[in-house]
Amino acid sequence: MADIRAVDIDVVVFDVLGTLVDEPGGLRAEIRDALSESGGGPDGGSDDCVDELLTVWQRHVESEQRRIGQRERAYADSEVVDREAAGRVADRAGLTDPAAIERLATASRRLPAWGDSVAGLEQLARRLPVLGLSNAAHLTLLHLNAYAGLRWHQVLSGEAVWAYKPAPEVYGLAVDTAGCPPERVLMVAAHAWDLRGARARGMRTAYVRRPVGDPPTDADAFDGRFDGLEDLVNTLTAR
Repeated sequence: MADIRAVDIDVVVFDVLGTLVDEPGGLRAEIRDALSESGGGPDGGSDDCVDELLTVWQRHVESEQRRIGQRERAYADSEVVDREAAGRVADRAGLTDPAAIERLATASRRLPAWGDSVAGLEQLARRLPVLGLSNAAHLTLLHLNAYAGLRWHQVLSGEAVWAYKPAPEVYGLAVDTAGCPPERVLMVAAHAWDLRGARARGMRTAYVRRPVGDPPTDADAFDGRFDGLEDLVNTLTAR
């Protein structure tokens, strides 16, 4: 389902974590590696153990981003918050190897791209300016883009405005960078909460389904819903 025409869009903005890279899968692999390097952890790196530790990580990140958004904590970039999350995982798992914990702290720099992300971005970038917009810190994005093979005309971090999506100033950063009216900027994400924030800022919105993410509800009036990036790219590059 789509109500998007290529002639109506000047710039396409992509969320990164979860939309273009498999964040849970990548973190899960990094946690399993850390357990292996440290002797297997309390349950030998079992799937249940790894999933429990992933939940510890995700809950910390979500909690701290929410506290920052509610001004209960001063802004700290994702490198800082990830390092805190890694420490919590290490404490829960009984990890003591400094090298393994240090590598775990930078796990978000090494997340695999979804199978259609690299080719989809490359194809779309031949026709339209493409931006990335992420809650990940600048340093994280520098390494992540290289690791996952993502190619942009520009990638933006909420770090530039000391905020995390869905804070309106983060979407404002994308609109200002695009240099055109918000209704001619398309925000693409696998997270309905992200698209709601973009829509509130006046941007066009497109949901791309991923195995992870936050699916839209029937009440969400997004401009398009796509089963994968290929469908979106075909829509935006159609003559």
